[in-house]
Amino acid sequence: MGQTREFDYVIIGAGSAGCVLANRLSAQRDRTVLLLEAGGTDRNPLFRVPIMTGTLLRQRYANWFYFTEPEPELGGRKIFWPRGRVLGGSSSINGMVYTRGLPLDYDGWAQTGLPEWSFQRVLPYFKRAEGSARGASAFHGADGPLRVTTASGRNPLYEAFVNAGSQAGFPRCDDFNGAQPEGFGRYDFTIAGGERWSSARAFLDPAKARPNLTIVTHAQATRVLVERGRAVGVEARVRGRMERFRCNGEVILSGGTVNSPAILLHSGIGDADQLLALGIDVAADVKGVGRNLQDHVLVRVEHACTQPITLHSMLRPDRAVLALAQALLFKTGPATSFPIEAGAFFRSNPALDTPDLQSHFLPGLSSMTLRLPFLRKPALGHYGHGFFANLYQLRPESRGEIALRSADPFDPPVIRPRYFSAARDRIVLRDGVKILRDVFAQKAFDAYRGAELAPGPDVRSDAEIEAWIRRTADTVFHPVGTCKMGTGPDAVVDEQLRVHGIAGLRVVDASIMPTIPSANTHAPTVMIAEKASDMILG
Repeated sequence: MGQTREFDYVIIGAGSAGCVLANRLSAQRDRTVLLLEAGGTDRNPLFRVPIMTGTLLRQRYANWFYFTEPEPELGGRKIFWPRGRVLGGSSSINGMVYTRGLPLDYDGWAQTGLPEWSFQRVLPYFKRAEGSARGASAFHGADGPLRVTTASGRNPLYEAFVNAGSQAGFPRCDDFNGAQPEGFGRYDFTIAGGERWSSARAFLDPAKARPNLTIVTHAQATRVLVERGRAVGVEARVRGRMERFRCNGEVILSGGTVNSPAILLHSGIGDADQLLALGIDVAADVKGVGRNLQDHVLVRVEHACTQPITLHSMLRPDRAVLALAQALLFKTGPATSFPIEAGAFFRSNPALDTPDLQSHFLPGLSSMTLRLPFLRKPALGHYGHGFFANLYQLRPESRGEIALRSADPFDPPVIRPRYFSAARDRIVLRDGVKILRDVFAQKAFDAYRGAELAPGPDVRSDAEIEAWIRRTADTVFHPVGTCKMGTGPDAVVDEQLRVHGIAGLRVVDASIMPTIPSANTHAPTVMIAEKASDMILG
Protein backbone atom coordinates (compact mmCIF):
# COMPACT_ATOMS: atom_id res chain seq x y z
CA MET A 1 0.00 0.00 0.00
CA GLY A 2 1.44 3.35 -1.04
CA GLN A 3 1.78 6.49 1.04
CA THR A 4 -1.51 8.10 2.08
CA ARG A 5 -2.12 11.65 0.85
CA GLU A 6 -4.81 14.01 2.20
CA PHE A 7 -7.19 16.38 0.40
CA ASP A 8 -10.25 18.50 1.14
CA TYR A 9 -12.24 16.91 -1.70
CA VAL A 10 -11.71 13.61 -3.45
CA ILE A 11 -13.65 13.18 -6.72
CA ILE A 12 -13.95 9.67 -8.15
CA GLY A 13 -14.36 9.80 -11.92
CA ALA A 14 -13.34 12.48 -14.43
CA GLY A 15 -16.40 12.16 -16.66
CA SER A 16 -19.15 14.57 -17.65
CA ALA A 17 -19.78 15.48 -13.99
CA GLY A 18 -16.37 14.96 -12.43
CA CYS A 19 -14.61 17.45 -14.69
CA VAL A 20 -17.18 20.13 -13.84
CA LEU A 21 -16.70 19.51 -10.11
CA ALA A 22 -12.92 19.58 -10.37
CA ASN A 23 -13.12 22.99 -12.04
CA ARG A 24 -15.68 24.58 -9.73
CA LEU A 25 -14.28 23.22 -6.44
CA SER A 26 -10.64 23.97 -7.24
CA ALA A 27 -11.61 27.57 -8.06
CA GLN A 28 -11.60 27.94 -4.25
CA ARG A 29 -7.84 28.31 -3.91
CA ASP A 30 -7.84 27.42 -0.20
CA ARG A 31 -9.34 23.94 -0.92
CA THR A 32 -7.29 21.00 -2.17
CA VAL A 33 -8.99 18.78 -4.76
CA LEU A 34 -8.04 15.30 -5.97
CA LEU A 35 -9.56 13.93 -9.19
CA LEU A 36 -9.18 10.19 -9.78
CA GLU A 37 -9.75 8.73 -13.24
CA ALA A 38 -9.56 5.01 -14.07
CA GLY A 39 -8.59 5.72 -17.67
CA GLY A 40 -5.84 7.76 -19.25
CA THR A 41 -5.52 11.26 -20.59
CA ASP A 42 -7.37 12.65 -23.62
CA ARG A 43 -4.21 13.94 -25.32
CA ASN A 44 -4.71 11.71 -28.36
CA PRO A 45 -5.79 14.16 -31.10
CA LEU A 46 -8.42 11.70 -32.34
CA PHE A 47 -10.54 12.60 -29.29
CA ARG A 48 -10.95 16.04 -30.82
CA VAL A 49 -12.29 14.79 -34.18
CA PRO A 50 -16.11 14.55 -34.02
CA ILE A 51 -16.49 11.81 -36.64
CA MET A 52 -14.30 9.49 -34.53
CA THR A 53 -17.25 8.84 -32.21
CA GLY A 54 -18.22 5.79 -34.24
CA THR A 55 -14.77 4.28 -33.74
CA LEU A 56 -14.28 5.27 -30.09
CA LEU A 57 -17.62 3.80 -29.07
CA ARG A 58 -16.74 0.42 -30.55
CA GLN A 59 -13.12 0.01 -29.44
CA ARG A 60 -11.71 -0.98 -26.05
CA TYR A 61 -9.43 2.03 -26.07
CA ALA A 62 -10.81 4.58 -23.56
CA ASN A 63 -13.88 2.42 -23.01
CA TRP A 64 -15.09 0.22 -20.14
CA PHE A 65 -16.60 -2.00 -22.85
CA TYR A 66 -19.43 -3.35 -20.73
CA PHE A 67 -22.11 -5.85 -21.78
CA THR A 68 -25.47 -6.50 -20.20
CA GLU A 69 -26.66 -9.87 -19.04
CA PRO A 70 -28.89 -11.70 -21.57
CA GLU A 71 -32.05 -9.63 -21.95
CA PRO A 72 -35.24 -11.75 -21.74
CA GLU A 73 -37.36 -9.43 -23.90
CA LEU A 74 -34.63 -9.07 -26.53
CA GLY A 75 -34.33 -12.74 -27.36
CA GLY A 76 -31.64 -13.36 -24.77
CA ARG A 77 -29.18 -10.99 -26.47
CA LYS A 78 -26.38 -9.34 -24.50
CA ILE A 79 -26.33 -5.62 -25.31
CA PHE A 80 -23.07 -3.74 -25.69
CA TRP A 81 -22.76 -0.81 -23.25
CA PRO A 82 -19.80 1.46 -24.05
CA ARG A 83 -18.82 3.82 -21.22
CA GLY A 84 -15.97 6.30 -21.41
CA ARG A 85 -12.78 5.43 -19.53
CA VAL A 86 -10.63 8.53 -20.11
CA LEU A 87 -10.51 12.14 -18.98
CA GLY A 88 -13.92 13.44 -20.01
CA GLY A 89 -15.55 10.03 -19.56
CA SER A 90 -18.36 9.33 -21.98
CA SER A 91 -18.33 12.98 -23.12
CA SER A 92 -15.03 12.15 -24.84
CA ILE A 93 -16.54 9.35 -26.95
CA ASN A 94 -20.26 10.20 -27.27
CA GLY A 95 -22.27 11.66 -30.16
CA MET A 96 -22.05 15.22 -28.75
CA VAL A 97 -25.78 15.99 -29.11
CA TYR A 98 -26.73 18.77 -26.69
CA THR A 99 -30.32 18.45 -25.47
CA ARG A 100 -31.68 19.15 -22.01
CA GLY A 101 -35.05 17.45 -21.91
CA LEU A 102 -38.48 18.87 -21.28
CA PRO A 103 -39.41 21.16 -18.37
CA LEU A 104 -41.83 18.48 -17.19
CA ASP A 105 -38.87 16.17 -16.51
CA TYR A 106 -37.48 18.41 -13.80
CA ASP A 107 -40.85 19.60 -12.54
CA GLY A 108 -41.65 15.90 -12.13
CA TRP A 109 -38.58 15.53 -9.91
CA ALA A 110 -39.76 18.51 -7.86
CA GLN A 111 -43.20 17.00 -7.42
CA THR A 112 -41.69 13.92 -5.78
CA GLY A 113 -40.40 16.05 -2.90
CA LEU A 114 -37.32 17.59 -4.55
CA PRO A 115 -38.32 21.26 -5.01
CA GLU A 116 -34.72 22.39 -5.61
CA TRP A 117 -34.72 20.42 -8.88
CA SER A 118 -37.67 22.06 -10.68
CA PHE A 119 -37.02 23.35 -14.19
CA GLN A 120 -37.01 26.92 -12.90
CA ARG A 121 -34.28 25.99 -10.39
CA VAL A 122 -32.08 24.00 -12.79
CA LEU A 123 -32.28 26.26 -15.87
CA PRO A 124 -29.73 28.75 -14.46
CA TYR A 125 -27.21 25.90 -14.15
CA PHE A 126 -27.77 24.78 -17.73
CA LYS A 127 -27.13 28.37 -18.78
CA ARG A 128 -24.08 28.79 -16.53
CA ALA A 129 -22.33 25.86 -18.19
CA GLU A 130 -23.27 26.76 -21.75
CA GLY A 131 -21.30 28.85 -24.22
CA SER A 132 -23.92 28.83 -26.95
CA ALA A 133 -23.32 30.24 -30.40
CA ARG A 134 -26.99 31.24 -30.32
CA GLY A 135 -26.09 33.99 -27.82
CA ALA A 136 -27.51 34.77 -24.41
CA SER A 137 -31.28 34.52 -24.00
CA ALA A 138 -33.94 33.32 -21.58
CA PHE A 139 -33.01 29.74 -22.43
CA HIS A 140 -29.31 29.96 -23.33
CA GLY A 141 -26.03 31.02 -21.81
CA ALA A 142 -23.29 32.48 -23.99
CA ASP A 143 -20.35 32.72 -21.57
CA GLY A 144 -20.10 29.22 -20.12
CA PRO A 145 -17.11 26.94 -20.73
CA LEU A 146 -19.05 24.25 -22.63
CA ARG A 147 -19.08 25.37 -26.26
CA VAL A 148 -22.34 24.58 -28.10
CA THR A 149 -23.14 25.17 -31.77
CA THR A 150 -26.08 24.38 -34.05
CA ALA A 151 -25.63 21.82 -36.81
CA SER A 152 -25.22 23.31 -40.26
CA GLY A 153 -24.42 20.38 -42.56
CA ARG A 154 -25.41 20.87 -46.19
CA ASN A 155 -26.40 17.33 -47.10
CA PRO A 156 -29.87 17.69 -48.71
CA LEU A 157 -31.11 14.63 -46.82
CA TYR A 158 -31.14 16.61 -43.57
CA GLU A 159 -33.55 19.14 -44.98
CA ALA A 160 -35.56 16.36 -46.60
CA PHE A 161 -36.09 14.82 -43.15
CA VAL A 162 -37.22 18.11 -41.62
CA ASN A 163 -39.50 18.87 -44.58
CA ALA A 164 -40.96 15.36 -44.51
CA GLY A 165 -41.82 15.85 -40.83
CA SER A 166 -43.74 19.01 -41.74
CA GLN A 167 -45.51 17.22 -44.58
CA ALA A 168 -46.51 14.47 -42.14
CA GLY A 169 -48.17 17.07 -39.92
CA PHE A 170 -45.49 17.80 -37.32
CA PRO A 171 -44.20 21.27 -36.46
CA ARG A 172 -40.74 22.56 -37.26
CA CYS A 173 -38.49 23.28 -34.30
CA ASP A 174 -35.68 25.83 -34.50
CA ASP A 175 -34.32 25.10 -31.01
CA PHE A 176 -34.70 21.79 -29.18
CA ASN A 177 -33.53 23.59 -26.01
CA GLY A 178 -35.91 26.51 -26.38
CA ALA A 179 -39.42 27.36 -25.29
CA GLN A 180 -41.12 24.73 -27.51
CA PRO A 181 -38.84 21.66 -27.88
CA GLU A 182 -41.15 19.72 -30.18
CA GLY A 183 -41.09 18.95 -33.89
CA PHE A 184 -38.48 18.33 -36.59
CA GLY A 185 -35.28 20.35 -36.81
CA ARG A 186 -31.50 20.51 -36.32
CA TYR A 187 -29.67 19.56 -33.14
CA ASP A 188 -27.16 21.54 -31.12
CA PHE A 189 -23.80 19.86 -30.51
CA THR A 190 -20.89 20.24 -28.13
CA ILE A 191 -18.69 20.96 -31.14
CA ALA A 192 -16.91 24.23 -31.85
CA GLY A 193 -14.18 25.22 -34.27
CA GLY A 194 -14.41 21.80 -35.90
CA GLU A 195 -13.55 19.98 -32.64
CA ARG A 196 -15.29 18.02 -29.88
CA TRP A 197 -15.84 19.94 -26.63
CA SER A 198 -15.90 17.25 -23.98
CA SER A 199 -16.20 18.02 -20.28
CA ALA A 200 -12.44 17.56 -20.06
CA ARG A 201 -11.87 20.13 -22.80
CA ALA A 202 -14.40 22.60 -21.42
CA PHE A 203 -13.92 22.33 -17.66
CA LEU A 204 -10.75 20.41 -16.84
CA ASP A 205 -8.25 21.94 -19.26
CA PRO A 206 -8.70 25.48 -17.86
CA ALA A 207 -8.16 24.19 -14.31
CA LYS A 208 -5.20 21.83 -14.79
CA ALA A 209 -2.57 24.42 -13.90
CA ARG A 210 -4.10 25.21 -10.51
CA PRO A 211 -1.69 24.13 -7.75
CA ASN A 212 -4.56 22.97 -5.51
CA LEU A 213 -5.89 20.48 -8.11
CA THR A 214 -4.28 17.05 -8.41
CA ILE A 215 -5.31 14.78 -11.28
CA VAL A 216 -4.36 11.11 -11.11
CA THR A 217 -5.08 8.97 -14.17
CA HIS A 218 -5.00 5.16 -14.44
CA ALA A 219 -6.45 5.19 -10.91
CA GLN A 220 -9.39 2.82 -10.52
CA ALA A 221 -11.24 3.43 -7.26
CA THR A 222 -12.12 0.19 -5.49
CA ARG A 223 -14.00 1.49 -2.46
CA VAL A 224 -14.79 4.48 -0.30
CA LEU A 225 -13.15 4.27 3.12
CA VAL A 226 -15.77 4.60 5.86
CA GLU A 227 -15.02 5.08 9.54
CA ARG A 228 -17.75 5.40 12.18
CA GLY A 229 -20.37 6.27 9.57
CA ARG A 230 -18.30 8.86 7.72
CA ALA A 231 -16.43 8.74 4.40
CA VAL A 232 -12.80 9.52 5.15
CA GLY A 233 -11.06 8.60 1.93
CA VAL A 234 -10.75 6.38 -1.12
CA GLU A 235 -8.82 3.25 -1.95
CA ALA A 236 -7.68 2.92 -5.57
CA ARG A 237 -5.39 0.89 -7.77
CA VAL A 238 -3.01 3.37 -9.39
CA ARG A 239 -0.99 1.88 -12.25
CA GLY A 240 -1.13 -1.54 -10.63
CA ARG A 241 -0.38 -0.41 -7.06
CA MET A 242 -2.97 -0.01 -4.29
CA GLU A 243 -3.04 3.45 -2.71
CA ARG A 244 -5.20 5.29 -0.22
CA PHE A 245 -6.19 8.94 -0.37
CA ARG A 246 -7.54 10.57 2.80
CA CYS A 247 -10.23 13.22 2.73
CA ASN A 248 -10.94 15.74 5.48
CA GLY A 249 -13.91 17.25 3.65
CA GLU A 250 -16.08 15.24 1.25
CA VAL A 251 -15.72 12.25 -1.03
CA ILE A 252 -17.69 12.81 -4.24
CA LEU A 253 -18.57 9.81 -6.37
CA SER A 254 -18.91 10.66 -10.08
CA GLY A 255 -18.27 7.26 -11.61
CA GLY A 256 -21.46 7.15 -13.67
CA THR A 257 -24.57 5.01 -13.67
CA VAL A 258 -22.66 1.71 -13.75
CA ASN A 259 -19.59 2.43 -11.66
CA SER A 260 -21.01 4.69 -8.93
CA PRO A 261 -23.39 2.04 -7.52
CA ALA A 262 -20.71 -0.64 -7.95
CA ILE A 263 -18.22 1.37 -5.87
CA LEU A 264 -20.86 2.04 -3.21
CA LEU A 265 -21.62 -1.67 -2.99
CA HIS A 266 -17.95 -2.58 -2.71
CA SER A 267 -17.75 0.02 0.07
CA GLY A 268 -20.45 -1.78 2.06
CA ILE A 269 -23.21 0.68 1.14
CA GLY A 270 -26.25 -1.09 -0.29
CA ASP A 271 -28.72 -3.86 0.44
CA ALA A 272 -27.33 -5.46 3.59
CA ASP A 273 -28.51 -8.97 2.78
CA GLN A 274 -26.89 -8.94 -0.66
CA LEU A 275 -23.65 -7.50 0.69
CA LEU A 276 -23.38 -10.08 3.46
CA ALA A 277 -24.02 -12.85 0.95
CA LEU A 278 -20.90 -11.68 -0.92
CA GLY A 279 -18.84 -11.38 2.26
CA ILE A 280 -18.78 -7.56 2.23
CA ASP A 281 -19.03 -5.80 5.60
CA VAL A 282 -22.05 -3.49 5.79
CA ALA A 283 -21.39 0.21 6.37
CA ALA A 284 -24.95 1.35 5.62
CA ASP A 285 -28.09 -0.57 4.63
CA VAL A 286 -29.22 1.48 1.63
CA LYS A 287 -31.40 -0.87 -0.37
CA GLY A 288 -31.82 1.34 -3.45
CA VAL A 289 -28.17 1.22 -4.51
CA GLY A 290 -28.02 -0.17 -8.05
CA ARG A 291 -31.78 -0.23 -8.55
CA ASN A 292 -34.01 2.08 -10.62
CA LEU A 293 -31.82 1.63 -13.74
CA GLN A 294 -33.34 3.31 -16.80
CA ASP A 295 -32.12 3.65 -20.37
CA HIS A 296 -33.30 4.72 -23.81
CA VAL A 297 -33.60 1.72 -26.14
CA LEU A 298 -33.80 2.35 -29.88
CA VAL A 299 -34.59 0.85 -33.24
CA ARG A 300 -33.72 2.18 -36.72
CA VAL A 301 -35.90 2.60 -39.79
CA GLU A 302 -33.54 2.39 -42.79
CA HIS A 303 -33.82 2.97 -46.53
CA ALA A 304 -31.56 2.60 -49.51
CA CYS A 305 -30.86 5.93 -51.19
CA THR A 306 -31.23 6.39 -54.94
CA GLN A 307 -28.67 9.22 -55.14
CA PRO A 308 -24.92 9.01 -54.30
CA ILE A 309 -25.04 11.70 -51.61
CA THR A 310 -24.62 9.71 -48.39
CA LEU A 311 -21.75 8.84 -46.06
CA HIS A 312 -21.07 5.78 -48.19
CA SER A 313 -18.87 8.05 -50.31
CA MET A 314 -16.52 8.50 -47.31
CA LEU A 315 -15.87 4.77 -46.99
CA ARG A 316 -13.25 4.84 -49.71
CA PRO A 317 -9.91 4.68 -47.86
CA ASP A 318 -8.41 7.66 -49.68
CA ARG A 319 -11.41 9.86 -48.92
CA ALA A 320 -11.54 8.76 -45.26
CA VAL A 321 -7.83 9.51 -44.77
CA LEU A 322 -8.19 12.89 -46.49
CA ALA A 323 -11.17 13.84 -44.30
CA LEU A 324 -9.32 12.85 -41.13
CA ALA A 325 -6.20 14.76 -42.15
CA GLN A 326 -8.27 17.82 -43.02
CA ALA A 327 -9.95 17.70 -39.62
CA LEU A 328 -6.71 17.23 -37.69
CA LEU A 329 -4.71 19.86 -39.54
CA PHE A 330 -7.26 22.52 -40.48
CA LYS A 331 -10.38 21.78 -38.35
CA THR A 332 -12.49 21.68 -41.51
CA GLY A 333 -14.22 19.13 -43.70
CA PRO A 334 -16.76 16.32 -43.24
CA ALA A 335 -14.99 14.78 -40.22
CA THR A 336 -15.55 17.91 -38.11
CA SER A 337 -19.23 17.15 -37.49
CA PHE A 338 -21.15 14.14 -36.29
CA PRO A 339 -23.73 13.18 -38.93
CA ILE A 340 -26.89 12.88 -36.82
CA GLU A 341 -27.58 16.55 -37.36
CA ALA A 342 -31.33 16.41 -37.97
CA GLY A 343 -33.86 14.93 -35.60
CA ALA A 344 -37.21 15.20 -33.95
CA PHE A 345 -39.23 15.16 -30.75
CA PHE A 346 -42.78 14.05 -31.42
CA ARG A 347 -45.85 12.36 -29.94
CA SER A 348 -46.79 8.76 -30.57
CA ASN A 349 -50.41 9.80 -30.04
CA PRO A 350 -51.87 13.25 -30.79
CA ALA A 351 -53.83 13.06 -27.54
CA LEU A 352 -50.63 13.29 -25.49
CA ASP A 353 -49.67 16.61 -23.91
CA THR A 354 -45.95 16.36 -24.72
CA PRO A 355 -43.57 14.45 -27.00
CA ASP A 356 -42.78 10.89 -25.93
CA LEU A 357 -40.44 9.92 -28.81
CA GLN A 358 -37.08 11.22 -30.03
CA SER A 359 -35.28 10.54 -33.29
CA HIS A 360 -31.89 11.23 -34.87
CA PHE A 361 -31.47 11.16 -38.65
CA LEU A 362 -28.26 10.05 -40.36
CA PRO A 363 -27.51 10.23 -44.13
CA GLY A 364 -25.91 6.80 -44.18
CA LEU A 365 -26.54 3.23 -43.10
CA SER A 366 -26.04 1.75 -39.66
CA SER A 367 -23.57 -1.02 -38.86
CA MET A 368 -26.59 -3.33 -38.67
CA THR A 369 -27.07 -2.79 -42.40
CA LEU A 370 -23.72 -1.77 -43.81
CA ARG A 371 -20.75 -4.03 -44.55
CA LEU A 372 -17.65 -2.36 -43.09
CA PRO A 373 -14.12 -3.71 -42.81
CA PHE A 374 -13.23 -5.25 -39.44
CA LEU A 375 -16.86 -5.32 -38.26
CA ARG A 376 -18.96 -8.41 -37.87
CA LYS A 377 -21.21 -9.42 -40.75
CA PRO A 378 -24.16 -7.01 -40.91
CA ALA A 379 -27.63 -8.17 -40.07
CA LEU A 380 -29.04 -7.15 -43.45
CA GLY A 381 -26.03 -7.30 -45.75
CA HIS A 382 -26.81 -4.17 -47.80
CA TYR A 383 -23.96 -2.32 -49.44
CA GLY A 384 -24.26 1.16 -50.87
CA HIS A 385 -26.00 4.44 -50.27
CA GLY A 386 -28.77 4.74 -47.72
CA PHE A 387 -30.15 6.66 -44.75
CA PHE A 388 -31.88 5.93 -41.46
CA ALA A 389 -33.61 7.52 -38.49
CA ASN A 390 -33.37 5.97 -35.07
CA LEU A 391 -36.20 6.14 -32.59
CA TYR A 392 -36.62 5.76 -28.83
CA GLN A 393 -39.22 6.31 -26.16
CA LEU A 394 -38.30 9.30 -24.03
CA ARG A 395 -39.70 8.20 -20.67
CA PRO A 396 -39.58 4.38 -20.45
CA GLU A 397 -41.37 2.58 -17.63
CA SER A 398 -39.03 -0.44 -17.52
CA ARG A 399 -36.58 -0.57 -14.62
CA GLY A 400 -33.41 -2.61 -14.24
CA GLU A 401 -30.46 -2.86 -11.89
CA ILE A 402 -26.69 -2.84 -11.44
CA ALA A 403 -25.39 -5.54 -9.09
CA LEU A 404 -22.08 -7.07 -8.03
CA ARG A 405 -20.86 -10.25 -9.63
CA SER A 406 -18.48 -10.90 -6.74
CA ALA A 407 -16.59 -9.14 -3.95
CA ASP A 408 -13.71 -8.51 -6.37
CA PRO A 409 -13.82 -4.79 -7.32
CA PHE A 410 -12.13 -5.57 -10.64
CA ASP A 411 -14.84 -8.02 -11.67
CA PRO A 412 -17.25 -6.22 -14.09
CA PRO A 413 -20.63 -5.53 -12.47
CA VAL A 414 -23.85 -7.24 -13.47
CA ILE A 415 -25.97 -5.03 -15.78
CA ARG A 416 -29.64 -5.94 -16.13
CA PRO A 417 -31.58 -3.16 -17.94
CA ARG A 418 -34.71 -5.35 -18.27
CA TYR A 419 -35.71 -3.58 -21.47
CA PHE A 420 -39.44 -3.90 -22.31
CA SER A 421 -40.24 -5.45 -18.92
CA ALA A 422 -42.99 -2.81 -19.06
CA ALA A 423 -45.07 -3.72 -22.12
CA ARG A 424 -46.02 -0.09 -22.82
CA ASP A 425 -42.42 0.72 -23.78
CA ARG A 426 -42.57 -1.73 -26.65
CA ILE A 427 -45.99 -0.50 -27.78
CA VAL A 428 -44.90 3.16 -27.89
CA LEU A 429 -41.83 2.18 -29.92
CA ARG A 430 -44.00 0.15 -32.29
CA ASP A 431 -46.28 3.14 -32.87
CA GLY A 432 -43.23 5.31 -33.45
CA VAL A 433 -42.00 2.97 -36.18
CA LYS A 434 -45.27 3.47 -38.01
CA ILE A 435 -44.87 7.25 -37.74
CA LEU A 436 -41.31 7.18 -39.10
CA ARG A 437 -42.47 5.05 -42.01
CA ASP A 438 -45.07 7.69 -42.77
CA VAL A 439 -42.43 10.44 -42.58
CA PHE A 440 -40.19 8.60 -45.05
CA ALA A 441 -43.19 8.13 -47.37
CA GLN A 442 -43.64 11.91 -47.76
CA LYS A 443 -42.96 13.84 -50.96
CA ALA A 444 -39.74 15.34 -49.53
CA PHE A 445 -38.06 11.92 -49.88
CA ASP A 446 -39.37 11.07 -53.36
CA ALA A 447 -36.08 12.00 -55.00
CA TYR A 448 -34.02 9.89 -52.57
CA ARG A 449 -36.13 7.01 -51.28
CA GLY A 450 -35.03 3.51 -52.23
CA ALA A 451 -36.21 0.21 -50.80
CA GLU A 452 -36.93 -0.03 -47.09
CA LEU A 453 -34.13 -2.09 -45.54
CA ALA A 454 -35.41 -2.13 -41.96
CA PRO A 455 -37.86 -3.22 -40.72
CA GLY A 456 -38.35 -4.28 -44.35
CA PRO A 457 -41.41 -4.78 -46.56
CA ASP A 458 -42.31 -8.13 -44.95
CA VAL A 459 -42.77 -6.56 -41.49
CA ARG A 460 -46.22 -4.97 -41.47
CA SER A 461 -48.52 -6.13 -38.67
CA ASP A 462 -48.22 -5.01 -35.05
CA ALA A 463 -47.00 -8.46 -34.06
CA GLU A 464 -44.38 -8.46 -36.82
CA ILE A 465 -43.13 -5.01 -35.87
CA GLU A 466 -42.89 -5.98 -32.20
CA ALA A 467 -41.01 -9.17 -33.07
CA TRP A 468 -38.59 -7.12 -35.18
CA ILE A 469 -38.12 -4.68 -32.28
CA ARG A 470 -37.17 -7.57 -29.99
CA ARG A 471 -34.66 -8.85 -32.56
CA THR A 472 -32.96 -5.53 -33.28
CA ALA A 473 -33.46 -3.04 -30.41
CA ASP A 474 -30.28 -1.58 -28.99
CA THR A 475 -29.21 1.03 -26.44
CA VAL A 476 -28.63 4.66 -27.32
CA PHE A 477 -26.19 4.91 -24.36
CA HIS A 478 -28.27 6.92 -21.86
CA PRO A 479 -28.29 4.86 -18.62
CA VAL A 480 -29.35 6.74 -15.47
CA GLY A 481 -30.97 6.32 -12.09
CA THR A 482 -29.00 3.73 -10.06
CA CYS A 483 -28.28 6.06 -7.09
CA LYS A 484 -31.72 7.62 -7.04
CA MET A 485 -32.25 11.02 -5.44
CA GLY A 486 -35.23 11.19 -3.09
CA THR A 487 -36.64 10.47 0.34
CA GLY A 488 -38.33 7.07 -0.01
CA PRO A 489 -36.97 3.63 0.92
CA ASP A 490 -35.49 3.16 -2.58
CA ALA A 491 -33.61 6.49 -2.53
CA VAL A 492 -29.81 6.55 -2.26
CA VAL A 493 -29.10 10.29 -1.99
CA ASP A 494 -31.07 13.24 -0.63
CA GLU A 495 -31.90 16.50 -2.37
CA GLN A 496 -28.36 17.72 -1.70
CA LEU A 497 -26.97 14.49 -3.25
CA ARG A 498 -25.67 13.26 0.12
CA VAL A 499 -25.70 9.48 0.53
CA HIS A 500 -28.25 8.34 3.10
CA GLY A 501 -26.61 6.93 6.19
CA ILE A 502 -23.04 8.05 5.43
CA ALA A 503 -21.65 11.50 6.26
CA GLY A 504 -19.17 13.24 3.99
CA LEU A 505 -20.20 11.31 0.86
CA ARG A 506 -22.13 12.51 -2.19
CA VAL A 507 -22.96 11.07 -5.59
CA VAL A 508 -22.90 13.55 -8.46
CA ASP A 509 -23.62 12.10 -11.91
CA ALA A 510 -26.47 10.70 -14.02
CA SER A 511 -27.06 7.91 -11.50
CA ILE A 512 -28.89 10.29 -9.15
CA MET A 513 -31.68 11.05 -11.64
CA PRO A 514 -35.00 9.78 -10.24
CA THR A 515 -36.35 9.44 -13.78
CA ILE A 516 -34.64 9.72 -17.14
CA PRO A 517 -34.83 13.11 -18.91
CA SER A 518 -36.60 13.31 -22.25
CA ALA A 519 -33.35 13.80 -24.17
CA ASN A 520 -29.72 12.85 -24.56
CA THR A 521 -28.24 12.80 -21.07
CA HIS A 522 -24.89 14.62 -21.27
CA ALA A 523 -26.25 18.16 -20.82
CA PRO A 524 -28.42 17.19 -17.80
CA THR A 525 -25.39 15.52 -16.20
CA VAL A 526 -23.31 18.68 -16.60
CA MET A 527 -26.18 20.67 -15.05
CA ILE A 528 -26.29 18.29 -12.06
CA ALA A 529 -22.58 18.83 -11.44
CA GLU A 530 -22.90 22.60 -11.77
CA LYS A 531 -25.71 22.65 -9.21
CA ALA A 532 -23.91 20.20 -6.93
CA SER A 533 -20.80 22.38 -6.86
CA ASP A 534 -22.83 25.20 -5.33
CA MET A 535 -24.36 22.79 -2.81
CA ILE A 536 -20.94 21.50 -1.79
CA LEU A 537 -19.43 24.97 -1.45
CA GLY A 538 -22.50 26.25 0.40
